[in-house]
Amino acid sequence: MIIAFLLGLIGGVVPGPALAATFTEILQSGFLKCLRIILLAMLTETMVALFSMGVLTSLQLPYAFFAGLSFVGAGVLIWIASMIWKIREIDSGEKVNFTIGRIVSMILTNGVLWTFWITVCIPKAVALGNRIFLGQYLFLTLVEAGWLISTVGAAALFSAFRKTLSNPRIVPLTFKLFAITFVYFALDMAWGSVAYFMKLR
Repeated sequence: MIIAFLLGLIGGVVPGPALAATFTEILQSGFLKCLRIILLAMLTETMVALFSMGVLTSLQLPYAFFAGLSFVGAGVLIWIASMIWKIREIDSGEKVNFTIGRIVSMILTNGVLWTFWITVCIPKAVALGNRIFLGQYLFLTLVEAGWLISTVGAAALFSAFRKTLSNPRIVPLTFKLFAITFVYFALDMAWGSVAYFMKLR
């Protein structure tokens, strides 16, 4: 059970699309607004976990499915990056609106997330379920609790530096850095999938 909580704690501070979107929203609208992204990301990730658990016990989906899904995710991240790149000031009309659809699609098309749950978390959850009644769901709850605590903590820490990062000279560079970060994750996801399919040849 400690392993489940630690997996969540580490996962919450690992750089990724959700964390980058959270930091972007902090700069645009402040700490409280970013909590919406965090909660939506957590709910979507929980759906991924529950779906993976259900499917893994009935169907044996090949990794190729998730490798292909990452190509879609890469496209979503590049699309969001193109909007972030254009932001030049905090209170302008150039804000990126992180709608529910954008957040959910960003999470659902992250093949790395699916792989993490299917190859790391679900097997451990099922093992705990074999020892404790409903242990698999306890494992899931602990992972998500750890993720929530570390992500909110990272967001609060980042928010403490919002005043400095909101300097008119720094804002364009900061958002360009976020845009580049999104592109990096997109390329990393796509390359991981390409490398996988090349091995199949």
